[in-house]
Amino acid sequence: MKGKDLLSISDLSTETLQVILDDASEFKAGRPTRLPEGKILALLFEKPSLRTRVSFEAAMAGLGGRSLYLSPAEVGLGQRESVADVARVISRYVDIVAARTFSHKNLEELAAEASIPVINALSDAEHPCQALADLLTIREKTGRLKGIRVAYIGDGNNVANSLVLASAMMGMDIVLASPDGYGLREDILAKALDYGSESGARVECINDPRQAVSGANVVYTDVWTSMGQEAERKLRQDVFTTYQVNSELLWDAPENVLVMHPLPAHRGEEITADVLDGPHSVVFDQAENRMHIARVLLLHFLGGLEISVSG
Repeated sequence: MKGKDLLSISDLSTETLQVILDDASEFKAGRPTRLPEGKILALLFEKPSLRTRVSFEAAMAGLGGRSLYLSPAEVGLGQRESVADVARVISRYVDIVAARTFSHKNLEELAAEASIPVINALSDAEHPCQALADLLTIREKTGRLKGIRVAYIGDGNNVANSLVLASAMMGMDIVLASPDGYGLREDILAKALDYGSESGARVECINDPRQAVSGANVVYTDVWTSMGQEAERKLRQDVFTTYQVNSELLWDAPENVLVMHPLPAHRGEEITADVLDGPHSVVFDQAENRMHIARVLLLHFLGGLEISVSG
């Protein structure tokens, strides 16, 4: 781990990312694990959540620790109270923070001012915990990561950012099909290309979803309108109308293709119900794996597990 926090997939080395996945697989298979007694996790959320909150709370409870949930109304980062003051105060009460923020800058300031580890539980820039669960799911279903081709269809959002970086780090080819103006940030693309040059992964950004899914082992999509973009909803529905993941699109993909979505899903918009609930879908395996990834991260940060790699 590069530093005391996990704010971006880029905070992990390729070797550490591999070890996280290996440990998550072992814990899922029943390897016993416990935290040192008395550890407390604060869930500091500016946005509502189902999977993120429950996965961290379930992971913490299963490890013998406790969780405190701070709702959006109670947080008020930079409004009710300065980010720095929140960080300094909460560091006196708990052992670790999982923060779900609108602004990645607030997350970075929180981590800089806190004396305890901070995990990015979603920001407008990245969603690293989701990407780790995604890779764990893909490896479970295919038996490998290197050489897998992922087709991401839709908005180049925070989920896409972390998925692209993680895929490129692990030698997975990834192609994003997005409308003009809705693709990856240039800095994320540049970093992914650098990772790809080291791992052998190909990273592409195109407009045509049919071209993207051709030969893909995984077809991945996410909502067209993320939290905080509600005013753009109608515009985005019009722009993305040809980027729906449906049975017709899957005709251009291999017969054994996996369909992934981080949830929550808007059935009938970015993905149809028959595909989301169909035989290719592994979305609920993804959701479960969020808990196993959370367990590994909590164990590392709270002293119950060493995931740094020597040599």
